[in-house]
Amino acid sequence: MGDQTNDQTVLKQTPLHALHLSLNAKMVPFAGYDMPVQYPLGVMKEHLHTRAAAGLFDVSHMGQVIVRARSGSYADGALALEKLVPVDILGLKEGRQRYGFFTNENGGILDDLMITNRGDHLLVVVNAACKDDDVAYMKANLADCDVTLLEDRALVALQGPRAEAVLAEFWPDVTGMKFMDVRDVTIHDVSCIVSRSGYSGEDGFEISIPADKAEHVAKALLEDPHCEAIGLGARDSLRLEAGLCLYGNDIDTSTSPIEASLEWAIQKVRRPGGARAGGYPGAERIEEDLANGPVRRRVGLKPEGKAPVRAHAGLFAEESPESPIGEVTSGTFGPSTEGPVAMGYVPASLAEPGSRVFAEVRGKYLPLTVTALPFITPTYKR
Repeated sequence: MGDQTNDQTVLKQTPLHALHLSLNAKMVPFAGYDMPVQYPLGVMKEHLHTRAAAGLFDVSHMGQVIVRARSGSYADGALALEKLVPVDILGLKEGRQRYGFFTNENGGILDDLMITNRGDHLLVVVNAACKDDDVAYMKANLADCDVTLLEDRALVALQGPRAEAVLAEFWPDVTGMKFMDVRDVTIHDVSCIVSRSGYSGEDGFEISIPADKAEHVAKALLEDPHCEAIGLGARDSLRLEAGLCLYGNDIDTSTSPIEASLEWAIQKVRRPGGARAGGYPGAERIEEDLANGPVRRRVGLKPEGKAPVRAHAGLFAEESPESPIGEVTSGTFGPSTEGPVAMGYVPASLAEPGSRVFAEVRGKYLPLTVTALPFITPTYKR
């Protein structure tokens, strides 16, 4: 998850806007919001600090949506939502979260999202640039459910190997949580919803907080000497090293989940032969890709040398300007890998690790090696 946009309209502010300014953040427009891209520490040090200790990210621009079946039954809400996503939601246990995506009639991805079983309802977290469309889409297609965008909550991500220790100061039972567990937690006398998840490749948490208490909780977490405020710049390099997609860059309405190498998110029960196979938009295309393999694949790319290869660079099979065979979708310098990292789409015949392709950068053709994702070893607490 994560998304991008170049919206130049009046920017919205998150409940932590004043805190960012007080911390001397450099603010930029992102998905219609005024967001911190970096703090005085700088992107490189913020990235490395998150990998070594703990970083706190404001992700309040994301949409937090309640989906509640009017019958009051979780199963009814889960089955309704399964008509929009190729994911097993009915089988999700209470207090557990799962990654998924809305698909369109062509099997493309409308948005990627996190879905939580909250007992008598679902909590769905969607990307900022898509949230208005997503809410309208759910309202239009979930006739027997109430769909509510929570306008009065903030969301922060606490990420890194010391994230558990930082949170344990306020709630010692956090040590019992596993990756993708979700719990109701009181932090500094504030009722929060905590999930053990995030988008950095590190262990960590996402914390949903009442908007009027968000600064109070964020400041309490930042008082820990191991915890630093981290901006969108480092969030992007962290998620790219972790091989995670940015909606609007690496996945969009033109990419199927199988092309995007996200088939791991489609559980057996929703695949052909499964008890609840199909029944979602684009199922025919996605099942075809599952059966026969897609024409192209999202892969990791390691450029030779130190120069990053950026998004939208054309990819070529040979070191010559024949027609491109694919495109880089994300690229940057990886502070933890100490070299440039990128992702992009190549024909399935070139998707095996070790294959070589070339990226056009300012008229030159730079060699890249197709690499297994992620670039770092994730440290999720299973």
